Amino acid sequence: MSNLKLFENKNVRTHWDEKEQQWYFSIIDVVEVLTNSSNARDYWFKMKVRIKTEDGLELSTICRQLKLKASDGKMRETDVADTKTLLRIIQSIPSPKAEPFKQWLAKVGYERMQEIADPSQSIERARENWQKLGRSEKWIQHRMTGQETINKLSDYWKESGVKKNR
Repeated sequence: MSNLKLFENKNVRTHWDEKEQQWYFSIIDVVEVLTNSSNARDYWFKMKVRIKTEDGLELSTICRQLKLKASDGKMRETDVADTKTLLRIIQSIPSPKAEPFKQWLAKVGYERMQEIADPSQSIERARENWQKLGRSEKWIQHRMTGQETINKLSDYWKESGVKKNR
């Protein structure tokens, strides 16, 4: 399944990988949106060189190439990234448009560090997020109870010597 996502009135080509159950995004399209570069391909090439020089990270090794429909209507090999990789790439783009993404990443990272120090915070954050999504208290309680049941069952299987579930 391929789709176009609209970001600030610009198309970002995407691809849903059914097997991996994740989205892939055209890096060139995202770079163009965040930098307003007249030549996003050139920007992406120079960025890969800069990151390799500065950080020692070869961005091409954490990206893939997929055939996506180009502006001329033909299917062409395009550098794509999953969400995790795309967020890493956005961190390396010096652009005011990338700043909200960077601030969000810093906030999420900080929250996860708090949850490591106090795991009960993750449970409360999950409850808050479900509430923001409009879930009822009854739904949230069933979800949390169901997860507890799954955890207990998994622990029981592990203690009983079950190696793999089918």
